[in-house]
Amino acid sequence: MARHVLRVNGKDHEVDAEPGDSLLSLLRDDLGLTGSKFGCGEGFCGACTVLIDGQLTRSCVTRVGAVAGKAIATVESLAAGDRLHPVQQAFLDAEAFQCGYCTSGMVMATVALLKNTPNPTEQDIARVMDRNVCRCGTYPRIVDAIKRAAQQMRTTTTAVGGQR
Repeated sequence: MARHVLRVNGKDHEVDAEPGDSLLSLLRDDLGLTGSKFGCGEGFCGACTVLIDGQLTRSCVTRVGAVAGKAIATVESLAAGDRLHPVQQAFLDAEAFQCGYCTSGMVMATVALLKNTPNPTEQDIARVMDRNVCRCGTYPRIVDAIKRAAQQMRTTTTAVGGQR
């Protein structure tokens, strides 16, 4: 085993892992961050989505050795105490999930989308969400949640003088 220092949700964690171990396993099993889910195990379904240096990343196919020194953000990093992130709140308000298994991946994909595209078109939404699978089929509500979150975040940014 090798010693790695990973920056997860703003905190450094020293972990023992093989460089080829999956980031998802480390997050869930070693750090207790169970928001990211194991779905397909091949990087196609999006249930394991995290942000690495702000980029959407499938943690099930990302190796620990490749992310040392990079900023890793999981769904657990979004809420501020009892206050949900606007994307989380929009998913709740739009009832954009049933079983909830895909939700953390959908939320993280939405956070990345809205960071880069604050006023996304339906095509922008479809392009980013294309690789996130919802087995319950709540896609219309997911799109609604993304639009709600975008509106809320634009309103909040405007109300506080351009700060997010």
